[in-house]
Amino acid sequence: MLPIVEKDPWLRPVEHKMAERHNAYLAVKKSIEKDFGTLAQYADWHKYLGFNYDAQQKGWYFREWLPRAEYVYLMGDFNDWELCRNPLQKIENGIWEIFLPDDLWSEKLRHNSRIKLYIKGKNGWQQRIPAYIRYAKQDEVTKDFCGIFYNPPTSFDWEEEHFDIKALNNLLIYECHVGMAQEKEGIGTYAEFTRNILPRIKSEGYNTLQIMAIAEHPYYGSFGYHVSNFFAPSSRFGTPDELKNLIKEAHRLGLAVVMDLVHSHFVENTLEGLNMLDGEEGLYCYAGEKGNHPHWKSKIFDYSKPEVQRFLLSNIRYWMEEFHFDGFRFDGVTSMLYSHHGYIDEFGSYDCYFGDAVQQEAISYLTLANDLIHSLKPDAVTIAEEVSGMPGVAIPVQDGGIGFDYRMAMAIPDFWIKLLKDQTDEQWNLEEMWHTMTDRLWNVKTIAYCESHDQALVGDKTIAFRLMDKAMYNKMRVDQHDLIVERGIALHKLIRFFTISLGGQAYLNFMGNEFGHPEWIDFPRQGNGWSYAHARRQWNLADDENLRYKFMYHFDNAMLEFIKSYQILASDFAIKLHIDEENKTICFERAGLIFVFNWHPTKAIPNYRFYVRQPGKYKLIFHTDAQLFGGYNRLSTHVEYFTSENKNQTDFLQIYNVNRSAMVFMKAD
Repeated sequence: MLPIVEKDPWLRPVEHKMAERHNAYLAVKKSIEKDFGTLAQYADWHKYLGFNYDAQQKGWYFREWLPRAEYVYLMGDFNDWELCRNPLQKIENGIWEIFLPDDLWSEKLRHNSRIKLYIKGKNGWQQRIPAYIRYAKQDEVTKDFCGIFYNPPTSFDWEEEHFDIKALNNLLIYECHVGMAQEKEGIGTYAEFTRNILPRIKSEGYNTLQIMAIAEHPYYGSFGYHVSNFFAPSSRFGTPDELKNLIKEAHRLGLAVVMDLVHSHFVENTLEGLNMLDGEEGLYCYAGEKGNHPHWKSKIFDYSKPEVQRFLLSNIRYWMEEFHFDGFRFDGVTSMLYSHHGYIDEFGSYDCYFGDAVQQEAISYLTLANDLIHSLKPDAVTIAEEVSGMPGVAIPVQDGGIGFDYRMAMAIPDFWIKLLKDQTDEQWNLEEMWHTMTDRLWNVKTIAYCESHDQALVGDKTIAFRLMDKAMYNKMRVDQHDLIVERGIALHKLIRFFTISLGGQAYLNFMGNEFGHPEWIDFPRQGNGWSYAHARRQWNLADDENLRYKFMYHFDNAMLEFIKSYQILASDFAIKLHIDEENKTICFERAGLIFVFNWHPTKAIPNYRFYVRQPGKYKLIFHTDAQLFGGYNRLSTHVEYFTSENKNQTDFLQIYNVNRSAMVFMKAD
């Protein structure tokens, strides 16, 4: 019996299904090891395809997998863009090859030379970008993307750099986008992010960057989720070496760097991307309608093809070894796992997880990917954006799981948005709130978050915007008093603190949300006059002593310091002590500390008593009502609190239970 089934009684009735799933992965891996020796050697196609230098023959080989192409030529600056001067020869397994010796081409094939393929296929002659190109750039005038021969005169110096993300213990993730991280109305660069944003993230207390939109994408407004060139860091933000320097500096500051990896689909464009690269449908994607994502207007990888597996696994190895990423957040895992891509009303039955809609080839690929990542770098971290609750997603491969280290708690942000949209404060159900925060398996590590970039986009609203709306534009001065703003700041703090305290073993925040950034994200498009006004972050709001944004900012910094100091995320599940619906108060214990959340709009209750498991003296060590956080300073950390017994000899703690605030108590003796 697989360990995952032994530990989870719910899986006993489908033990054979779990075994079949795992055995399918093992069969693929066994076949790979038979032919290639190891999974890592299988994932080295980027060292063979694309441009690779041969020191013995002194020249550059260029190779491309184009099994159904009729003619293939390499062209670019190096041959004055002559279409048919440099033909490739078809060698084996659908691979085409050309050798460019130094003695003929060293003066022509230079660093930053522009490159394209000229391919004759079933759809006629097409100019295309190589699949394994390591840099692609858009012409400022024609807007045409072109491959770039990236070969700087000196290789990047990592200085024996090594970073151990597992040593961080509490994973506090800062989800960020390089291009929109600056205040200017324009696209930020890797260099600007390194100089201006990394020190800020470090000072705020986050310890892990999750960087979006790294792989090249033709449409900026896709947020990086319609990838065209999987081996090319986005040129909008700078060069590959400038990205490497960003990661190197992050590591120097003690920050891990996780890449938002999009292996769930690719852009349907034929001029920039992989679609119909050899002239026909079904090269990297499934043929026919199965290859079209019905909701995302993109193409779906055919994970059953060895060449597609090698492409994607090599892509992972490339980012890890060439750029020293510490792990990956896999986007769209639910979409990969099912033929319906997760677009059904609900999950939870055996048929959902083991029925005909499940894509075994995708499960095998994801398991191979996790296997590879952890074999290359045991301390790497992998995160699944997975909403269905598929059994085994975040269980180790050797135990019969798919192998991710963490899964995203995607139900939590959905819950907060629904609550804020549909109910008043007085209607909030504390049992439902508790259940939503704690509804996870004990052996599945979960990343809690109350909002991410998804909630910040046009068409949705951040929590701060839902709470305060237009008041954020004219009622945020510290010398102003506004009930909407005061309620909003109080609940903004409570929601974030409740989520991080209860929701998982790690925590995520999207940049700017920590101080309640007032504007949605709207990338330049025709509808907004191609404006960058909403595709940036206004850090000055948090830094301005005259504005109330500073209160949320100060609180977020203090909250993270508290969470790290007491190892909250590394502790066991919280223990529910008391739920009082009438007074909207919930009390629980985690990491040996007592948390009290009073969500009531008006009821501040003196001498409030609730059950605790240990008798003795307690002290208040953290609360949200501090003046530094925009609170009313109604509590003192100098007061001592003593338990008392009731007639049943149960121990109770008596406190001043302040409304719209959270308090944390620690046993003092």
